[in-house]
Amino acid sequence: MCGIAGLVGARPVHRATVAAMTDLLAHRGPDDAGLWSSPDGRCVLGHRRLSILDPTPAGHQPMVSGTHVVTFNGEIYNYLELAARLKQEGEHFETSCDTEVLLAAYRRWGEACVSEFNGMFAFAIYDADRRVLFCARDRFGEKPFLFRAGDDYFAFASEYKALLRIERIVDRIDDVRLARFLFHPSQGLDDGINTIFPGIFQLPQAHSLTLDLDRLTWRIMRYWDAQPDAALGTLSEADAQYRFRELLTDSIKLRLRSDVPQGSCLSGGLDSSAIVCIARQLLGDDTPYDTFTGRFPGTNADEGEWADEVVRAAHTRSHIAEPKPEGFLADITDFAWHNELPTGSASQYAQWCVFRLAKETGITVLLDGQGADELLGGYEQYFEPYLASLAPSERAIERAKIAERYPLGLASARQRLSRSLPRRAAHGLAGAMNAGSDAAFGLAWPVAERMYQALPKPTDAPGLHPLASALHRDMLSATLPVLLRYGDRNSMAHSREVRLPFCDHRLAEFVFSLPPAYLMGGAETKHLLRGALVNVLPEKIRTRWNKQGFVPPQVDWFRGALGPAVRAVIEDSSFRDSTFWRAGWWRSVLERFQNGETALASVLWRPFIEQAWRTHFVARIARGPVLPVFAANP
Repeated sequence: MCGIAGLVGARPVHRATVAAMTDLLAHRGPDDAGLWSSPDGRCVLGHRRLSILDPTPAGHQPMVSGTHVVTFNGEIYNYLELAARLKQEGEHFETSCDTEVLLAAYRRWGEACVSEFNGMFAFAIYDADRRVLFCARDRFGEKPFLFRAGDDYFAFASEYKALLRIERIVDRIDDVRLARFLFHPSQGLDDGINTIFPGIFQLPQAHSLTLDLDRLTWRIMRYWDAQPDAALGTLSEADAQYRFRELLTDSIKLRLRSDVPQGSCLSGGLDSSAIVCIARQLLGDDTPYDTFTGRFPGTNADEGEWADEVVRAAHTRSHIAEPKPEGFLADITDFAWHNELPTGSASQYAQWCVFRLAKETGITVLLDGQGADELLGGYEQYFEPYLASLAPSERAIERAKIAERYPLGLASARQRLSRSLPRRAAHGLAGAMNAGSDAAFGLAWPVAERMYQALPKPTDAPGLHPLASALHRDMLSATLPVLLRYGDRNSMAHSREVRLPFCDHRLAEFVFSLPPAYLMGGAETKHLLRGALVNVLPEKIRTRWNKQGFVPPQVDWFRGALGPAVRAVIEDSSFRDSTFWRAGWWRSVLERFQNGETALASVLWRPFIEQAWRTHFVARIARGPVLPVFAANP
């Protein structure tokens, strides 16, 4: 797990600029740093290393092997299996790290090597023979790869801050994308190839980029998508559950490979509990295993009793973080700087606190359950596409079961009517009546109109039933990518590596091939996981029906320490006079919240965190030095 950066130019580039870029990424790799320059000086690669596999100097990067040089961020979990195959093809290895395996795989299999990797990765390989820079990003986008392609140079880095300091990159902000975030926090800021900063792009997940070193032209290609296998749809439900448990167990086994101390995040929900319990089975009772839980004692947001159940069952060493609003205000400068973009809720700060505790405890690698909700149908909102996937004769029975267990799982008549109202009319009514809870109502209409026009149209994935299509969309484009960004930035801020067993392409290909009833039948979210883990999970956890997100008690926080900070933002003259905000509506939201409409706490978070981002990230970037692209004396 590391930070990577690089510059390629039409003439020799400034080596010191890449060094400065990697210095900005030092938190991602505090154990080692390296720079490599091509003989003609037109390409410089930089690296910051967090040592996980083969922590000896042999794993130093950028790593050179003949005519190939790589700077690599992430892990190739199946590197041992790949190394065995490559040895049969004549490759020899001098280290025990996955970086050398990656280079050998590229040397033997070319750009097709990415299809062989089971891992999380972002890398760039300088290929002197082909005169290309080959770059790739993992299938789910766990590791970032951001880039800028000018007329006479190409720059890339793990984080925005390293690119925003380069000359010619104007730190403008795309207000439409910002508005999309306010409307729907799980998307908009950097989905797909575009980002909130015009001129800075990201390599989409499951894509590779090949840069011609001489012409500085580049092409992007998709190398993977989760395609259904019709044969799997004929499995019995019992066989499907058995196969899924096997795949998940192997995914966890691969992600337990480490030469440094490791543990797990543990919320007490199904996903993290499944990982902890299976990890204990794999490691045996004699191996110490640490778990890290965020708690909010005395509030409805606290999941301590559930986490304690798993700690007792799996015999782990439990560590507890207790995020507090006063701590958040003290940490907000660093939190905003490392997250780089506005965050969707205070849960990202709770995650920050858990990773900080892991650092203080000395645990470098953490397994986490992120991705399971999107893969397995963990949200009540998936019941609608689930019902649409069933035969008409089955829908009435399942609808009744859902209504009994999850009364809010299906849209009410009022909600359907609200959705059908023309957006301009709804926006006008909300302003006239100081009503509504959609943060988009707090945008000036010209901004909101452009945002609505720019919203992506949901499309169904070919060959998938409606439920699998919704899961596919959220896992690969709409929801999970944003959560992965949060996890990457918050873990790397504290130099921790987070590994996600549910983000294994084999699991996605398997799940999207199954009948809908195997996934959410019987009014059960994550029906497949619950069935697969009988006698693995404590029964109290396995049959826990309520979904509780890892979110601090924001209502209490806004009534307490965060309240004055939120009011200061909304009452500030720059906010009141802005052509972006609809200040009067926000003042009414604040008053309604104070009068008891507690659900508005999540809405108030958005202008508050947007202002914090502008103050502690955007303004800080603007104050920093400008880094030149080209060497002064080539």
